[in-house]
Amino acid sequence: MEQTLLNIGFGSTVVAERVVAIVSPNSAPMKRLKDEAKAEKRLVDATHGRRTRSIIIMDSNHIVLSAIQAETISQRYTDLSDTE
Repeated sequence: MEQTLLNIGFGSTVVAERVVAIVSPNSAPMKRLKDEAKAEKRLVDATHGRRTRSIIIMDSNHIVLSAIQAETISQRYTDLSDTE
């Protein structure tokens, strides 16, 4: 089984088939989700020191932070789905 990698910016990728949601980090529930994941050691920070612009929720219950806009990552995800 071949896994497709989704580019989330600055050389970081996630397995596209395991992505549950790509959301904006601006709302209070998303900030709470991020804080809970950090406390439970489920947070992966792929921002490389930049500002968090999207939160990717994985099926393993891990939370991945990215410095790329959620809309951009969503478009990349759609482009991957179209090529399969």
